[in-house]
Amino acid sequence: MIVDKFPDRIIEIDQKQYLYFGGTAYLGLPTNTAFQDLVVQNILNWGTTYGSSRTANIQLKAYDEGERFLASHIGSEKAVTVSSGMLAGKLVIDLMKKQTDCFFHLNDTHNAIQTENSFPVFLNRKLNDQLLDSKSEKITILTDGVPSFETKPADLSFLEKISKTKEITLIIDESHSLGITGKNGCGIYSSISFPVKRKIMVSSLGKAFGLTGGVIAGDLKFINQIKEQETFTSAAGMNPAFVQTLSDAKEIYKVQHQKLNENLSYIDSILIKNDSILFNKNYPLIYLLSDDLVEKLKQENTIIASFRYKKEAEPLNRIVITANHLKKDLDKLVQALNSK
Repeated sequence: MIVDKFPDRIIEIDQKQYLYFGGTAYLGLPTNTAFQDLVVQNILNWGTTYGSSRTANIQLKAYDEGERFLASHIGSEKAVTVSSGMLAGKLVIDLMKKQTDCFFHLNDTHNAIQTENSFPVFLNRKLNDQLLDSKSEKITILTDGVPSFETKPADLSFLEKISKTKEITLIIDESHSLGITGKNGCGIYSSISFPVKRKIMVSSLGKAFGLTGGVIAGDLKFINQIKEQETFTSAAGMNPAFVQTLSDAKEIYKVQHQKLNENLSYIDSILIKNDSILFNKNYPLIYLLSDDLVEKLKQENTIIASFRYKKEAEPLNRIVITANHLKKDLDKLVQALNSK
């Protein structure tokens, strides 16, 4: 299906209107007029793009302001922006390959932080024996903030069971939790207090935050090492107009996050829970485990997100709630889900 304008809460296909519960614009920012005004004003000041290296002799103030906001919002010592979430993951993984003896990953970790020769954290539902032995080594754990097909943050309590002989670096991809979970959408990074030597966050900013780009957050030493990598120094940075908007829009983020939470609370108050629906009032994705429900929504002129992460995989069917959905939209959605 092809549409000719941004797919917000309503989309038009072949001159027919449909309710839309897809995409990743969780805070509804791409069509928010106040947010758009900030972007336009910053483009007028910073131009449409800036194709220079971040290490060039001319430095742009926009990066300082945007990255300072991100570090404060996330709760990290330092943050740096890059042109995409995928590049953020690549930069971190490439650097950690030089600093770790072994990688481990939780299931279905996003491609941005996948690497070859990584071992699963769990084997047959038990903690990998390699994490329990007495071998002294540096290890890196890879995980998404909220795993695919889940509606709650990853359970990281297993970190307490890993052998004390291991020096742990935790890398967490928060592309689908930054801007959504935590106070004002700070994500889960600041709440992680398990025994790790270092924790690093990567995230796309093109989802909840509504701007093309990515971020890496962590301690000052690590972020400085990222900035010294050849891939970072040879690549153009994130659009400076967008980075400046990150800082300028901080109050808008709060307002939209509150609207999203109100929508989720309303759904929770009227949705009849059943085994075919995976929903958590603190998270804007509803997974449908029944093809019948997907078909029913189509008949009700309601379109949801449906795609395959891998060519051979089954379609992933999920309802995406945003801050822009109205009560009447949610009423129609839930009425269809409640009527079997």
